[in-house]
Amino acid sequence: MIDLAAFDFTALLPFILIGFAAQLVDGALGMAFGVICNTLLVGVLGVPPATASARVHVVEIFTTAASGLSHLYHKNIDWPLFRRLVIPGVIGGVAGATILSSLDGNVVKPFILTYLIAIGLWLLVRGFFYPPKFAKPKVVAPLGLLGGFLDAAGGGGWGPVVTSNLLVQGGEPRKVIGTVNTAEFILAVSVSATFIYHLGIDDILGATLGLIIGGVAAAPLGALLAKRFNPKTLLVLVGIILTATSSFGLYKVLT
Repeated sequence: MIDLAAFDFTALLPFILIGFAAQLVDGALGMAFGVICNTLLVGVLGVPPATASARVHVVEIFTTAASGLSHLYHKNIDWPLFRRLVIPGVIGGVAGATILSSLDGNVVKPFILTYLIAIGLWLLVRGFFYPPKFAKPKVVAPLGLLGGFLDAAGGGGWGPVVTSNLLVQGGEPRKVIGTVNTAEFILAVSVSATFIYHLGIDDILGATLGLIIGGVAAAPLGALLAKRFNPKTLLVLVGIILTATSSFGLYKVLT
């Protein structure tokens, strides 16, 4: 039996706030939970990168479950698209965790981040200067495979790669965001199983508990925002977040 009274929730407050902010952005815009959490944990709170990545993956099991249920409630999920994403995503995630577990992912990071900056800028242009013209995305399975692979290998990448590319193909923003967030739950479970086994209950009830509390609390709000924002606003916001986070990541890699 876990005695919650024994925990200092004041010490968990920074992690609760990080989890809340990251999931609010991720739930509304379909990306950036891992990027924001890892950046703040490592850069602001001084958590070792490996520990930060492990915690974020474990937390995503809970946040993506809550986010997926919220998007389901708000009818933000395109189920045919979901089915086309999940299986390639899991295959890519397992392959990334297996193949790149002993390799340095920093070698390819500058190229990936440069590509994501370009995608972010294109989404900004599309949001500002073009009326949204929706179309069924055609390239889905390869995106799921690549997004899952990069997420497992580099500690993030599912949302930035999959959400942004589906939007570029003309997918309806709220449906794309809801579907990608929901599919990420299956990916998080498959990739994070090893972390849960190795971390143990003590580490999960530490800072990770704060991230879980904040992330789960923000999940319903993020899904509601995705439903209420108009499509052009979502495109612009996704473009800003993707460009800003990818630019910061590229700066950190190159300096």
